[in-house]
Parts: sequence; structure tokens; C-alpha cells
Amino acid sequence: MSHRPERISSVIREVVSDAIANRLSDPRISRFTSVTRVTVAPDLEYAEVSVSVMGTDREARRTMEGLNSARGAVQSMLAKRLDIRRCPTVRFELDVGLKKGFEIIRELDRLNAEREAREAQQRGDPSESGAATDSEG
Repeated sequence: MSHRPERISSVIREVVSDAIANRLSDPRISRFTSVTRVTVAPDLEYAEVSVSVMGTDREARRTMEGLNSARGAVQSMLAKRLDIRRCPTVRFELDVGLKKGFEIIRELDRLNAEREAREAQQRGDPSESGAATDSEG
């Protein structure tokens, strides 16, 4: 099995990340955008570039509009960097996995703090939520 799609995927990730950080001047593209995954088709016809945008849903939509608008410029950068006959067509997709993960962690932290506060209140010691009482045992 060839490792060519993986090598090309790595180059695409590098070029697109650099383009977002340094080369694209579209104000719609959020500065908090990162490439999370690049999947290249086995026939090298296209490349799915997943990006994560930290911010509001509106910022994510605007960033995707900006990236899709700049697709031709990104495609040109890739063609110059890749030494292959036909450059894969880039398709951008929004990856919400990281954002959802942060939201889940924040909610778990909130629930854990509430549970600790309830337990401390039940022990009658709201100032020391983690300390055990002397009457146990």
C-alpha cells in the first residue's frame, strides 16, 4: 500500500495552515482557525480539509465563507508546493469536535463543582468542601 496520500495530506495541512496564519488577508477568516485534519482521496482527486474555528457560530460561518472564497489562492499555493501532475481539489469543512469537547469539559467541571458544594453543605462545612469530619468512622 502506498503512503503517497498520507505524504500529500501532510503537505496540504502545512500549506493551508501557513496560508491561514500568514498569507490570506480576508477579514472574514478568524485568527483562531486551525487545520484539524486533512483527508486525501486514494485517487488524489480531492482533499477534505477540516478546520476548527474557536469563537461563535457566526464567526465560524464567516470563516468558512472566507476560506471558500480563497480556495483558488490556496489551490495555487498547493500546486506550487506539490510536485505532482494534478493537484487535489481542496474542499473545506467545519470541524466542531474541538469546540464540542471544550463545552463538554466545561459542563462537567460545572457539575462537579455543584456536587462538591452539595456534599460540603450536607457535611455542614461549606468552607472546606474536600475535608472529612471527625465524627466519621
